[in-house]
Amino acid sequence: KETSSLSLGKDRADTVIIGGGCVGVSLAYHLAKAGLKDVVLLEKSELTAGSTWHAAGLTTYFHPGINLKKIHYYSIKLYEKLEEETGQAVGFHQPGSIRIASTPTRVDEFKYQMTRTGWHSTEQYLITPEKVQELFPLLNMDTVLAGLYNPGDGHIDPYSLTMALAAGARKYGAQLNYPVQVTNLKSRSDGTWDVETPLGIIQAKRIVNTAGFWAREIGKMIGLQHPLIPVHHQYVVTSTIPEVKALKTELPVIRDLEGSYYLRQERDGLLFGPYESEKKMKLQDSWVTNGVPPGFGKELFESDLDRIMEHIEAAMEMVPVLKKADIVNTIAGPITYSPDILPMVGPHQGVRNYWVAIGFGYGIIHAGGIGKYLSDWILEGEPPFDLIELDPNRYGKWTTTEYTAAKARESYGFNNIVGYPKEERFAGRPTERTSGLYDLLKSKCSMGFHAGWEQPHWFYKPGDETGYKPSFRRTNWFDPVGREYKQVMEKVGVIDLSPFGKFKVKGRDSVKLLDHLFANVVPKVGSTNISHMLTPRGKVYAELTVSQLYPGEFMLITGSGSELHDLRWIEEEVTRGGYKVEIENVTDEMGVLGVAGPYARQILQKLTREDLSDGSFKFLQSKHLKLSDIAVTAIRISYTGELGWELYHRKEDSVALYSAIMEAGQKEGIDNFGTYALNALRLEKGFRAWGAEMNCDTNPLEAGLEYFVKLNKPADFTGKQALKQIKEKGLKRRLVYLTLETDNVDPEGNESVWYNGKVIGNTTSGTFSYSAQQSLAFAYVPTELSKVGQKLEVELLGKNYPATIIQEPLVLTEPTRMRLQRKGESPKI
Repeated sequence: KETSSLSLGKDRADTVIIGGGCVGVSLAYHLAKAGLKDVVLLEKSELTAGSTWHAAGLTTYFHPGINLKKIHYYSIKLYEKLEEETGQAVGFHQPGSIRIASTPTRVDEFKYQMTRTGWHSTEQYLITPEKVQELFPLLNMDTVLAGLYNPGDGHIDPYSLTMALAAGARKYGAQLNYPVQVTNLKSRSDGTWDVETPLGIIQAKRIVNTAGFWAREIGKMIGLQHPLIPVHHQYVVTSTIPEVKALKTELPVIRDLEGSYYLRQERDGLLFGPYESEKKMKLQDSWVTNGVPPGFGKELFESDLDRIMEHIEAAMEMVPVLKKADIVNTIAGPITYSPDILPMVGPHQGVRNYWVAIGFGYGIIHAGGIGKYLSDWILEGEPPFDLIELDPNRYGKWTTTEYTAAKARESYGFNNIVGYPKEERFAGRPTERTSGLYDLLKSKCSMGFHAGWEQPHWFYKPGDETGYKPSFRRTNWFDPVGREYKQVMEKVGVIDLSPFGKFKVKGRDSVKLLDHLFANVVPKVGSTNISHMLTPRGKVYAELTVSQLYPGEFMLITGSGSELHDLRWIEEEVTRGGYKVEIENVTDEMGVLGVAGPYARQILQKLTREDLSDGSFKFLQSKHLKLSDIAVTAIRISYTGELGWELYHRKEDSVALYSAIMEAGQKEGIDNFGTYALNALRLEKGFRAWGAEMNCDTNPLEAGLEYFVKLNKPADFTGKQALKQIKEKGLKRRLVYLTLETDNVDPEGNESVWYNGKVIGNTTSGTFSYSAQQSLAFAYVPTELSKVGQKLEVELLGKNYPATIIQEPLVLTEPTRMRLQRKGESPKI
């Protein structure tokens, strides 16, 4: 029996967890089990109040994301042994689950997902309609083409699960206090927190917000607007159905993706939960504007069966026994959604020692794995593996309440939509975060969404099939991207790179700070280099371009999706080391244009008196100059690998600068190019991308980044000692460069790599090479299979294609070609 506390019991804690749903309790359990003393959880009413207690409790190994599979896997394995460990029953059923494909496109999606599961420990199978019927005999098989089957899936009782985790947390020494409301949070100058409650104040080294649909209120206490919104989710439970009762084994959970609902056995009846379209679904907007009603805890909303009628009809069609069943219970409760349906997990940028685990649309399956993941991160100082997609810092000031509402509607309605590669979702766009060129370019191209920004993917010409046409195979952008590729290789192209994250760092200790943060040397004044921030374990936390513009004054450039992810890491290092520096985030104030191709110098030279010749403006140099009277910081660098410059300027000058360059390049046939062509160009040059070839799952040595890692530099940079050990032990796997013999499909990344009938690795990114006229990919494989000439296979859409490891790069970069030419050698393009 649970007892509530009427006193706090202590006035200091290492970690205070705010919120007693399954996620918060799981974190308390994992931290205490790992040996952390002084873990305190505060819950305003009772454990499981909010969204946990009324959840349908589904558990699945499946996730379309790569690393979230690890979270699901850990959760299920934990739930299987929790009863034995804590003595508390958890009501865990594992009858398996089947996702139903009733269209050919859906079968393609299942094949696409299968190639992403081969290199994971998850059991997952593509099964025939006959096998589907054998496992779920009550289905109407008229439209069933295939099933995606996870044998270990099922459902768990959320209340019992939380109570078992709570028993475990107490057993290992955590203190769970309720009902105790947090009334205020105050940060102290040393980075610790005063957590104020009606029963007194606890001083905490760190706080973790796991407050579910109250998470916004907790955030507001410290001036943060967490982009969360409660959604009305309904499910219905039927009375006993004779045909269900007569079964010898429990039915697997089914997910009818076209009907957009899940259905599982509940005792001798069925439980059925739909996801309505964005037009029909309901948000609890008033909670966002006026706050959650103070007394709301274990309450529900008014149910509305009319809203889900079309889904009920689809379910009765698919499972005919439902037609005769009586509904005995309709649950309509709040589930918190973030704009992209994924939770926000980790430390928050701009606030010291404030962590979040909020925005869970699927809290039950995530609770176990997230508790472990966060606990490891808190105790070890770095995440155990990469989960950038859950980084709370993927959202920023551009994430308005209107945007959050539009996106939550879309995400809820799209719960069971086909998940294509290169997927775009259009609700809530554009945000206020548009580059200076957006209005000029928006009608000429297909835009992609990057951290709030709109950025051209590819440009239209007369005769092209315009618009966003997603596919698992080559689609309407395939030929236009080839045209843009050719434009850059043979003439000159211009690309809008404004979404880059941009930071200025200056001050007395700036050189010392960067020398400690980065594995590369600090560039000299007027120079630029590629540098990596590593974690203490020697993983690649980030890749940035670093330029020393003036003595002690630097500009740091990172990818759009890494802006606040990287800034948080740098700020924490500044605080930890007491460095005297100023950091300014100038991402939104600055525009960036990339100009690349053989005629890039010729065109830019028309606009400036500055000498741009190779002798005067060398590769990886940076200079302040004027182009057509517009002040720019020009860096001679290009992710295309061709002759090029990145031009940093005030956002309000973007249109004038772009227009001047376009006009100056008329004779040379200048034109636009987008990020798809950029990706093909960088892959041909063998350039790695952060988030693909390298991240917190990889070290720079296996990623082939030795050139950028200076183990012999005097500074003891973060990760240096770990890297030395990794080097001594030798690498188990390496990044290799593959060409593939495919047909109408190209690798994207994360596909299974096969050898001798076994999965031995995975691709990281891929493209069609317009120069070699075949597919190209990076992949991680065991060291013994990493030699040039090695034959392997890559699985794409259910078929294994022959692949060969080749010498990288496929196309030499322009600076390398020039160097070879000067030596009198003939370089390969």
